[in-house]
Amino acid sequence: MLRFLALLAFMWTLVLPVTAQEAAVDTRASTGGAQTLEDILRRQEGLKVDDSFRRGLTGDPDAAAPITEQLGTLGGASDPDLWRALRFSSGDVETQVRGPAATTLIQNRGIWWLEFREGALLKLTAYLLGGTLLALALFYLIRGRIRIDGEKTGRTITRFKAFERFGHWLLASSFIVLALTGLISLVGRKLLIPTFGHEAFSTVATASKWVHNNISWAFIVALVIIFVVWVVHNLPDRTDLNWLAKGGGLLGGGHPPAKKFNAGQKLIFWAVIILGGSISASGLSLLFPFEFNMFGHTFSTLNSWGLPGWFGAADLPYPLQPQEEMQYAQLWHSIVSLILTAIIFAHIYLGSIGMEGAFDAMGKGDVEEQWAREHHSIWADDVLKTKQSDAERT
Repeated sequence: MLRFLALLAFMWTLVLPVTAQEAAVDTRASTGGAQTLEDILRRQEGLKVDDSFRRGLTGDPDAAAPITEQLGTLGGASDPDLWRALRFSSGDVETQVRGPAATTLIQNRGIWWLEFREGALLKLTAYLLGGTLLALALFYLIRGRIRIDGEKTGRTITRFKAFERFGHWLLASSFIVLALTGLISLVGRKLLIPTFGHEAFSTVATASKWVHNNISWAFIVALVIIFVVWVVHNLPDRTDLNWLAKGGGLLGGGHPPAKKFNAGQKLIFWAVIILGGSISASGLSLLFPFEFNMFGHTFSTLNSWGLPGWFGAADLPYPLQPQEEMQYAQLWHSIVSLILTAIIFAHIYLGSIGMEGAFDAMGKGDVEEQWAREHHSIWADDVLKTKQSDAERT
């Protein structure tokens, strides 16, 4: 009889109307704080999730107190409590490994980075580099090689001295090696493994990483050299506006007057310096993990300025876990490198098959006098006047 009455009482509680206060209780709270699929997806995308209730479920009345014991015969922390404490960095983690990321066992926002790297970043690589090469090929078919219009004189003018050419070729050769090895690291798994297999790719990837890390120092040194040697000649002036207005004569109509470097070359110079400097900074951050945190402070500053709100976007994520700093550094390093590679494609094209006489400037150091008069008339006049004055003195 008692059992029957207890059963009736239990069934009655099931059909009692829910009060307004009970209806307002979070469904996650009623289930012990279990997370929903929406919570997981938002957290992986780097969005904010209301986890205040779950933060307190770490097996300790004080949410800030660390978890130090597993569940035992006398009670304590259960496995879910322990892992929840690790997620919210309130667990008492001990390890022999030393470093900023040693005790970060669970990272919330790693999935979006992996998906972006394996998806959008690979598409950007194909579209940007492939599109640039296609555009240059079409330009060559339409415009053809840019020839020297006037009659060649056979006389030459020294355009670049030996040290200038050394800095240029050190930068060019190191960048090409870095671009190739970087692409192997970025897209090698998708392209090389299906063709050559895992073992062959492992060997190539390991060698590429070693070469990439060490050749990077030559790139940084060369970047400093060309900046010191050419920065004075690449400051903008009024002649650049005229050059840009006429498109540099690349589509015909003659080449506008220019000094030692025209506006197009100046744009490439500053692109190399700025983008190359940014690549070097992010590369150093990757070479020395967790030592140079570039993004957390930057995101915090931009948020304080309200910059994301100007574009209708949410605040940038802050604070960042150590692994997140490296993920942002890797993405920044890759994207900026791809942009600079596309620019260098155009530079290589114009300096080789795209323009007659251009390669001699870096290949030999001397250029045909007529070429100099057509492409850099202001600079050519200054050099010839100086040469004539020196000849008259002697």
